[in-house]
Amino acid sequence: MITTDLIHAVDSAQEITAAANRLRAVVHEEEISPNAVFDIFERWSAALAASDLQEVPGLAFLRLWLRRGTLEPIVLRELGANTLSGGWWQDGRARLRTFPLGVVGHWPAANIEIQPILSLTCALLAGNGCLVRVPRGLVEVTRLLTEKLQEADTLGLLTRRLFMASFDPSRTDLQEAMAQSVDGAMIWGGAESVSQLRRLPFPHWSRLLVFGPRVSAAAMDAKTWGNREERASWCRRIARDVWQFDQQACSSPQTLFLERAESCDVSEFVEHLKKAFEEENRAHPRSEIEPSLTSAISLVRASWLLKGDGNAAVFPASPDWTILLGTGATMPNPTQGRTLTVLVVEDLLDAISKFDGTLQTLGLGIADAAREEIVTRAAATNGVDRIVKLGRMHVFSSPWDGTELIRPLTRVVRHVQSQD
Repeated sequence: MITTDLIHAVDSAQEITAAANRLRAVVHEEEISPNAVFDIFERWSAALAASDLQEVPGLAFLRLWLRRGTLEPIVLRELGANTLSGGWWQDGRARLRTFPLGVVGHWPAANIEIQPILSLTCALLAGNGCLVRVPRGLVEVTRLLTEKLQEADTLGLLTRRLFMASFDPSRTDLQEAMAQSVDGAMIWGGAESVSQLRRLPFPHWSRLLVFGPRVSAAAMDAKTWGNREERASWCRRIARDVWQFDQQACSSPQTLFLERAESCDVSEFVEHLKKAFEEENRAHPRSEIEPSLTSAISLVRASWLLKGDGNAAVFPASPDWTILLGTGATMPNPTQGRTLTVLVVEDLLDAISKFDGTLQTLGLGIADAAREEIVTRAAATNGVDRIVKLGRMHVFSSPWDGTELIRPLTRVVRHVQSQD
């Protein structure tokens, strides 16, 4: 099968405007139902499974995300069963139906390889066209992933709705042209880039979904981490959460809070955690590392140990992974690079009381359901949007960051027949 490159090196605002007009014409002329999108996504997932892209960070997750079993429940919850085939539903004497916004612009962050794809799938499920700015460092991997989409989408039903642009982010004229051309946007990234993008001249009717920088943490009560029979299993879960996306995702745990257990030695727990990290590193070794990250890891190791106050650390000679052990209820600034800070606290609520809106996901291991309810309510009250079992911190679903993913990219049209 001959494929064409879906990623275009753009150098003029006119190219972006023309591309957006073409996408909008496709959306207006060709309706596509979620059911039709599911079918193509299923084939895309299968094509990725048979590819040589297995080393792409997050590929296993992307394949699972593209499955109907993952996405159909999200569409049902957000849009209702009638939307699966593109139908109307009754609301008293009126009827309702979802329609796409039109063209949705995507500004993915540059640190997650699969994020351009994850972002555009949400808009495609809503029937939109997608104008995607691909960060320079993700051009090659995005090209490889979209080539598999072209193999799956033999009739071009989805690829006709895509225009992926590559250009220097300093080109303000191109950023502005992209913003002016869209009916909605999904913006991901750090505080500075998000603030800059929100100032772009979007049309007043555009709907913006903004996913700014967040951090995540994990917490275990004394009964859970102190259980010697289940400790190894819990540690493997923690290691998986740390390794996925190389700890760069908003959902990656940076700190693990352990509620103090007088009858259990925390050093025994750390020894199990060390073994889990070693196993995960053997299974998924890092192929390369930025020099700046190596320096940051070396610096945090040294500074942590120099602080004293009973601090300890476990790590190999290489920068592959790091466990920092101490006490306290305040999360330190994240280092990333598979660096997990383990803090012992008297009560998990001491740590949770310090959470704010910057904390996205809390991974939990709590033995008692009533106790977990108390912890969950406290975390939610203090700004946490996702609270899940350890080992599932990266299960990308809706709502995300406290908001739905597909419904905001649709318009719900209300029709009352003139014959009534």
